Amino acid sequence: MLVATVALVLTLGVASRVLADRLQIPSVLFLIVAGIAIGPEMLGLVSRETFGGGLSAMVGVSVAIILFEGGYHLRLEKLRESPTALTRLVTVGAAITWLGTAAAVVVFLETSLEVGLLVGALLIATGPTVIGPILQVVTVRDHVASVLEGEGVINDVTAAILVVVIFEVFVAGNGTPAALVGDFAMRLFVGLAVGALVAGAVWLVLDRARSRPCAAALHGRLIVLAGVVVAYAGAETIASETGIAAAAMAGFVLGNVDLPSHEEIIDFLDDLSVVVLSFVFVALAALIDFADMRALGLAGLAIVVAITLVLRPAVIYLSTTDARFTHNERLFLSAVGPRGIIPASVATLFAVELQAIGRPREAQLLAGTVFLIIFATVVLQAGLARQIADSLEVSPMRTIIVGGGRVGLSLAQRLEQDGENVLLVDHDPGAVEKARKRGLRALEGDGTDADVLEDAGADDAKTVIATTPDDDVNLLVCQLAKTTFDVGEVASRVNQPDNVGAFESLGVHAIDLSMATAWSLENVLERPSLSAWMNELGRTGDVQEIEVTATDLVGKTIADLNAEIPEGVIVGLLTHRNGTTEVPTGDHELRDGDRVTFLGQTEAVDRATKRFHPHD
Repeated sequence: MLVATVALVLTLGVASRVLADRLQIPSVLFLIVAGIAIGPEMLGLVSRETFGGGLSAMVGVSVAIILFEGGYHLRLEKLRESPTALTRLVTVGAAITWLGTAAAVVVFLETSLEVGLLVGALLIATGPTVIGPILQVVTVRDHVASVLEGEGVINDVTAAILVVVIFEVFVAGNGTPAALVGDFAMRLFVGLAVGALVAGAVWLVLDRARSRPCAAALHGRLIVLAGVVVAYAGAETIASETGIAAAAMAGFVLGNVDLPSHEEIIDFLDDLSVVVLSFVFVALAALIDFADMRALGLAGLAIVVAITLVLRPAVIYLSTTDARFTHNERLFLSAVGPRGIIPASVATLFAVELQAIGRPREAQLLAGTVFLIIFATVVLQAGLARQIADSLEVSPMRTIIVGGGRVGLSLAQRLEQDGENVLLVDHDPGAVEKARKRGLRALEGDGTDADVLEDAGADDAKTVIATTPDDDVNLLVCQLAKTTFDVGEVASRVNQPDNVGAFESLGVHAIDLSMATAWSLENVLERPSLSAWMNELGRTGDVQEIEVTATDLVGKTIADLNAEIPEGVIVGLLTHRNGTTEVPTGDHELRDGDRVTFLGQTEAVDRATKRFHPHD
């Protein structure tokens, strides 16, 4: 019977993943629905008794694998994307979430401080189990993704250890409040130390097999899997609930060293995580007790509102003061903070512990509150993440700039200011480091290598721009972008005027450097005010060219549209479908397919753009 149940759970999990990929909706929504369907509330095929005493161990190992995979993908260069924001989010932000949630639970549920602190600690965690599926279907700029991924891995570890320490000190009475920090630090150190040691051992074993690639690829997967289990079990043997810290640390270390068969191991971990995520999410969702959630009544809804609409936005806005985060990106981060496996699995464990010491009401409140928050945030935040991202317009396609010299660096900064998702590629480590210091996403590699462009995301890129001082390099980059990756917009700096024709024959927008410089100097001398304003674009002023897609505006004249055009912006140019461009007068009539160029203050241009080209 147990084998049949596990097979059913895995089948539902894999089917949920396939359905999610097809509908472009995070898989956790389908996983939780599948779990509820086979649980006691509906079909009754799975209950707490189904797995006996083995569920805790199975969930523990599964979570360790998921966190190892999350840590493996958490590269140092990702952490450099928004180090200040991430640091605040996992320190001050975690503390605010913990204490704020505890206060809401105590006030609305009229329960003890101990239960409030337990629930608050559990709900610090978001985790790769819910963030990973979201980022598979929602494309955001790299600094936004790095904050979500980093928060997920780090806060999962924090939550799991903190809740154990709080239970030991405040509920079991095995310590004093003053010892809480020391106990937390000790458990964290144990987990991180064991994880680092195991990672070192795995690296040594795999490094010795480097001379045999085929064997390294095969054995590497098995050795890595063994390393995850050893790290988890070894840390748990020393101190409870330190295993996931060890697994996350082992993954992070191995993901940031030169590991043989790196790509094969990534593929293996991705496939493995799909299986264990499917199992653990469906299994735990099947154990949701809706009676516990219903018993919370309106107080439970008040806690959901407090956590999702008050605490989460406050934490995000305090953490993301960096100018790189746009207002809409901060709103997106505020709206997407679903809770996952760690709160569910640990809440189940401590609800049993509270029952055992004669506190059944508090056990019910703990389980009910945690599962209500998980259910609400997975359904509303994870399930609607793509729609939220689309409505906030935080999913720009990537712009890849090959060449990190003065031209490429300046262009990257200007495009970042315009809200583009920019990645700079250069073979020079110094240029890459310089770009990162300026807050830009940069990849070290040869832009004429198709594998490097693939790693940079050229498959899904909106634009590729070559800006190196070597025309041969630029031409090869453009050829790859056009022929291998079928990028829609390709542009290049051309250093020698005689080479412009070669670029244009490929359909590349060729910018003759000498002519561009001459034009800029002419503007400075003949049109100094305009030149100064153009240099300020992205700060106080902006120019945007868009196609008119608002059907109710087609057929109207520019004079008729005065009321539709905000103060502080003008229609500078009008480009017709036949390619002719002119400065419009009030009598010019908009036709289907016309393109309008707006010129004016940044916010006014943005409003005009959205009115004339509404988001689909």
